[in-house]
Amino acid sequence: MNFEDTKTIVNLGDLNLSGRLFGTGGDIDHETITLHSDPISGLKAVVAVHSTARGPAFGGCRYWHYVSDTAALHDALRLAQGMSLKNALADLPFGGGKAVLLKGAEPTDRDALFKSFGRAVDALGGTYITAEDVGTTVADMLAVQTQTRYVSGVMGEASFGGDPSPKTALGVFVSIQVAVGKLLGRTSLEGVSVAVQGLGSVGWRLCELLHNAGAVLSVSDINGARVELARQQFTAQVVEPTQILSQPVDVLAPCALGGAINDHTVKTVRARIIAGAANNQLSHSGIGDELHARGIFYAPDFLVNAGGIISVAREWLGEGDEASVLGEVTRIGERLAELIDRVQGSHIAPALEAENWARAKIALTR
Repeated sequence: MNFEDTKTIVNLGDLNLSGRLFGTGGDIDHETITLHSDPISGLKAVVAVHSTARGPAFGGCRYWHYVSDTAALHDALRLAQGMSLKNALADLPFGGGKAVLLKGAEPTDRDALFKSFGRAVDALGGTYITAEDVGTTVADMLAVQTQTRYVSGVMGEASFGGDPSPKTALGVFVSIQVAVGKLLGRTSLEGVSVAVQGLGSVGWRLCELLHNAGAVLSVSDINGARVELARQQFTAQVVEPTQILSQPVDVLAPCALGGAINDHTVKTVRARIIAGAANNQLSHSGIGDELHARGIFYAPDFLVNAGGIISVAREWLGEGDEASVLGEVTRIGERLAELIDRVQGSHIAPALEAENWARAKIALTR
């Protein structure tokens, strides 16, 4: 796939989607996939709308380096599908979508780039609403907002909202609390060992919450200065990035990019619970079954990391206030508790049980 040549035909085999362009598995296909390019600003973007059954597709905008255009497309497809599941489980009146912007090797005029992206979003006529994701900021969304109303995470006239990362971290934190309580029988996080992979904005805030609750932290990140600061502030054990997934801890919290738990790394996981902020932590659905067979509880990312989308969704709708949004985010823990009960009754792997739960909500809306 080449953004400079609109006549290029996508080779489905290159996408590693088992021959599927419109879906990544399951019974719901993507509704639209659009490519946007602008040689002046350097914009190269994929916008994937997975489902609008529950309402406009809502999902963040990722700005990242990809090894190829098709890798970016694959990421957009998986992320968009995850947003459909996430929004359904969070009972939000939105479908799922995602935008991926390809980051080039050369520096670019960031403001111009995101204004161009804003025009692309606006051209979709409200079928897709964007917000922050990995690699994007409030300032980026403010640039988008100059070109379209279909953007959130900017606060604007609302008294709440803006950067969604603190809410994402809170949702993961309460999920860890619930999982540790129901599965390990612990009444608090005091002394609970947690390995956090990735110290970006969400991972760092999660570490703050965990440290304040008395958890014992192990951390890793490719940014050495960030890791050293975590060691000082959180009394955290520093672990090499290649070793963080195999730490013998109570909880593993993947908070970097997706696909960290794959056919190789799954065999090295020694945590009893996996609950993190990264999207698409499992490289494929079969990994969830393997973890379940080994007695490792995987708290599905599309359930536990919904705090950010709850925040930007309520901001965009103009509903509630900071207190009510925080309350809604903390109820993620209640949904995880229900999932644990469902899994204990069905003996189905948590990832599949949660996906079936979300798909049932989408089907009911349809």
